[in-house]
Amino acid sequence: MENIKILDAKGLACPMPIVRTKKAMDALTAGDILEVHVTDKGALADIPAWTSAGGHEIVEQTEEADVLIFRIKKV
Repeated sequence: MENIKILDAKGLACPMPIVRTKKAMDALTAGDILEVHVTDKGALADIPAWTSAGGHEIVEQTEEADVLIFRIKKV
């Protein structure tokens, strides 16, 4: 069973959502999911690029009330 952790990065500007995402991912084990909530529209490009470069996988990406939500699986 996968573990899901939620990271609230709302209100943070670039590069802080990525910095916090990296730190949170480092604490997870393979197969775990990190759900990142951001309001910085730059995250639309930044988070998928960082995820791909790290070898991780975005399993879901949604937007709710101006909040971008990324579910990233650690590989």
